[in-house]
Amino acid sequence: MGQTLAEQILSHAAGRPVRAGENVVVNVDLAMMHDSISPSIIKILHGELGASRVWDPERVAVVVDHVAPAATIQNAEHQRALRSWVREQGIRHFFDVGRGISHPVLVEEGLARPGMLIIGSDSHSTGYGAVGAFGTGMGSTDMALALATGQTWLRVPETTRVRATGRFQPGVGAKDLALRVAREITADGATYQSVEWHGVDFLSVADRMTLATLSIEVGGKAGIVPPTTAEGAALPSADAPEWLRVEEGAEYARTVEVDLGRLEPQVSVPHYVDNVVDLSDLGRVDVDVVYIGTCTNGHYEHMRAAAEVLRGRRVAPGVRLLVVPASSEALRRATEDGTLATLLASGAAIGTPGCGACIGRHMGVLAPGEVCLFTGNRNFRGRMGSPEASIYLASPEVAAATALKGYIAHPAEVLG
Repeated sequence: MGQTLAEQILSHAAGRPVRAGENVVVNVDLAMMHDSISPSIIKILHGELGASRVWDPERVAVVVDHVAPAATIQNAEHQRALRSWVREQGIRHFFDVGRGISHPVLVEEGLARPGMLIIGSDSHSTGYGAVGAFGTGMGSTDMALALATGQTWLRVPETTRVRATGRFQPGVGAKDLALRVAREITADGATYQSVEWHGVDFLSVADRMTLATLSIEVGGKAGIVPPTTAEGAALPSADAPEWLRVEEGAEYARTVEVDLGRLEPQVSVPHYVDNVVDLSDLGRVDVDVVYIGTCTNGHYEHMRAAAEVLRGRRVAPGVRLLVVPASSEALRRATEDGTLATLLASGAAIGTPGCGACIGRHMGVLAPGEVCLFTGNRNFRGRMGSPEASIYLASPEVAAATALKGYIAHPAEVLG
């Protein structure tokens, strides 16, 4: 019998063949921690566990991305302490303010590679599945234990397979596929499962990360895109190991079929990610803020897609368009080819690469009663600021059209 991608990666990490349902102790290839949770991890590591050093500083990555730059004195103190700790531990893979969000940064740096087991102090660590890794988020205690020992334990997850066929229509993309799947299987439909995304070989790594990060929003323990390539979608980083491939006879808990050619723009309506409707059924929803960014849709490709809709046009009166690149590399590319100039000419405000207002801490939080069209991954009540605000989720193309129209709009309304 064949193995799923999750079973293959965890077999490699455990040093023996494993199957879904087993509890296994596995070796960690890479541990990521960010500024927001690091103080509690470090406290447990040194205080409760009594470990003076991390098990391998070369396999630890630390990123300042959640509140970057610091928004309060407390943030600044925590980040200063984190920088000191990184120096003391001899951790080379440290990415400070402005480098960007941990998940795309680790992919860009070649630290996240196919077949690796990567744990992170962020729930959207499933994003490493964009390059065929098993990425998963863990809490402070589990992170501290892994930092001390280089190991963790997991229940090998069952797998839900998403099988896409066809190609997207204009104005439709990976975000719409991810939201359609959330609509199909609901927020807990893949709880503690791995979500495998098949039929998307043509997608860029950025779009694969859209799928992988949103896997957690259906309950996924991991979200993995097979590390295969098509023309124009080459993976950045090492080639996949020979043992990692889609195998015949692998057992899936469920298969979800999606015909991309029949898919139209999807919109997640407040206050749950799986509360998804076709844009054509939404009705008119006026907005105050359009926010393009996050690890899900703040990549260069997504800024470029938005810029193509915005080109030569201005944001509607009364609408604020905020663009926060996912990484400094995304910002660099957008600067070099004129994408950034197009965004600025349309009236966009550009933020420091990082998580920004996604977690409601700074750089564009919402006031009571405000309506936001967001390209991110969560629209829970209070996620981006006031619990009295409303957050709708959609693609960068829909976001750009919305900024121009002042209401949630199909890109075709602008482009014809």
